[in-house]
Order: sequence, then C-alpha cells, then structure tokens
Amino acid sequence: MEKRFLGKSGLELSVFGFGCMTFSDGEGRFGATGSTRGADAARQVDLCIDHGINFFDTADVYGAGRSEEILGEALGKKRKWVCVATKAFNRMGKGVHDIGLSRRHLIDACDASLRRLGTDWIDLYQVHSFDGLTPQDETLRVLDDLVRSGKVRYIGCSNFAAWQLARALGISERDRLNAYIGQQIEYSLVARTAEEELLPCGIDMGVGAIIWSPLAQGFLSGKFRGQASGNTRLELMGALTAYDNQRCRNVLAAVDAIVEERGNGATHSQVALNWLRARSGVTSVLLGARTDEQLLDNLAATGWTLTEAEIESLDRASQISLHYPVAMQYRYGRERFKSPFRRYE
Repeated sequence: MEKRFLGKSGLELSVFGFGCMTFSDGEGRFGATGSTRGADAARQVDLCIDHGINFFDTADVYGAGRSEEILGEALGKKRKWVCVATKAFNRMGKGVHDIGLSRRHLIDACDASLRRLGTDWIDLYQVHSFDGLTPQDETLRVLDDLVRSGKVRYIGCSNFAAWQLARALGISERDRLNAYIGQQIEYSLVARTAEEELLPCGIDMGVGAIIWSPLAQGFLSGKFRGQASGNTRLELMGALTAYDNQRCRNVLAAVDAIVEERGNGATHSQVALNWLRARSGVTSVLLGARTDEQLLDNLAATGWTLTEAEIESLDRASQISLHYPVAMQYRYGRERFKSPFRRYE
C-alpha cells in the first residue's frame, strides 16, 4: 500500500489507516458505533496489516477506554511494526481536571493511554478538540515535554479551526517547541467545508490531513435506499437526516453512475475513498468497519484509481457553496485559478 509522509515529518503512514472507534463493548459515549472486540478485533487488525496498513487510530474516549485496550491486545507483538495514534481531551472521569488540554489532564491522559494500549510509546498523540479555557502555550509545552520524555513521538490536533492551528504552529515556532504535524478532520464527498480553510492551511504550513468519516458514517456506501433498517451506524447515531437533501442525493447519483459504468466490481465505498485519496493535502484516510466484509470492501479501493473525468463528475455533484471571505477571493481571482482550493495543489 502507498505510504505518505505526515506533514513535514519523517513519519510515513499508509494512505488508508484503520479507525478503531468500533472497538468497544458497546458502552460509553460512542457505544453505538460498534462492539468489535476479542478475536474479531484481532482478525480485523491482521486483515489491515496483511493489506499494507501500518496506521491505527483510536482515542481514550472511544468505548470509555476499551478501544485502546482492545487495540493493544489485538496488536500484541505486532505493535513495533505499526504506527499507533490516540487522542485526548474528552471527559474521562468526574474530576475537574478529567477533561481538556491542561498540563494536569494531558499528563494523566497520556499515562492512562499508554497503560491501556500496553505500549511504551505513542507514535502520534493528538488533541481531540480545541480547548478555549487552557492557553495554547500550556498545551504545547506539555506536549513538547511528552515528546522529549519519549512517551510520544509526534503530536497532532483534531477538529481545530484554521486560525487555531495557525496560532499553535506560530507558538511552536516562536518557542522552539515540537509542532503539530497532522490535523485530523472530517472530509468526504458530502462534507467538503475543510477545503475552504483547513486544507489550504495545512498544505501551506506543512501539516498533513488525516481524514475521519470518509464515508459520512456509511451514507456514501450506498446502503441507504428506501426504507431505513434502523440498525446502521448512521441511524443509531441519529445523523441520517443530515444527509437528506438534494445535494447529497446528487452525490449518490454521481457515484451510482461511476459504479454502473465501470461494472467491474467497484463499489460505492471504493469510489468515495478513491476520491479522497486523490485530494491534495490528504495523508491518510481512516477506514471504519464493523464487519470483515465492510473492511475488505474498503481495502479493495487500493486496487484501482478514478479517472480525471470521474473525479470531475464527483467534484461537480458535491460542490459546496463558498463562504466569505473565500467566496470573495474566488470571485475576484477566478480567472487565475479554477477554485480557491486549487491554488494550493
């Protein structure tokens, strides 16, 4: 499988990674996403490694800590051959310091993640969200301390606004601290707002993008036709109505057309994943699967690529309405580039 460097670092990640949110006992805040564990989890990890995936992403809050434990158990002695990423921010206890990005919480959270993962180091330690109550200087200094201690190899952020990422990078440069090398963001054919500022910021400043929800919680798999079943991840998380609009239906129609025209076993999921793989600024796309069949279908996306004409048809169907100031910049400069985002490719 193709490997790409994450940002300006020497960390090489497979173009498809595996998101371990589905590893849990079905309890906790993200329990509806899945309950894969034990032999099932070990088998999925082995399938990923056998197909060239070297990147596994989890978070302390997934399954109330069980996701990290299950991943660590599934990896076992294979741990040294892969890159493990986890995240911290969310509430993990009842105490006042059991949430956020303070020095107190991040040190405790990192140590707890190391114990649950059964490892001596975390390859990529990510802050799961922005903390408006803790100074970024404090957060970046403790993350730098964790890197220097050897507990963490690299640091990243998730769900930041572009200005928050840019300010963090400025602080790291000013104070000569380890800087974020990756940003984990939502991005898909039906969620393209990252193209306005997040992706251009990352491309310009050397921060690679790790993509979560590439199939829009399963919507882009093509399974949502007619009567809802009531047991899909999208339905269980109450998010199906977010995609009940004409633009999303246009996207599905464009994907339908490609699948039908190819007629070679290509699936809706593979089309959506390959569209993401071709986007500038993207380092790794996280696959999320509750079953072996779903995982194998996603992994098969590595066997082919979209044509330029197919990409253009998907671009047209999924085009978003730009917002100020990006819309103004595009209006003034459209004769110089096809779109604001294309400037950075």
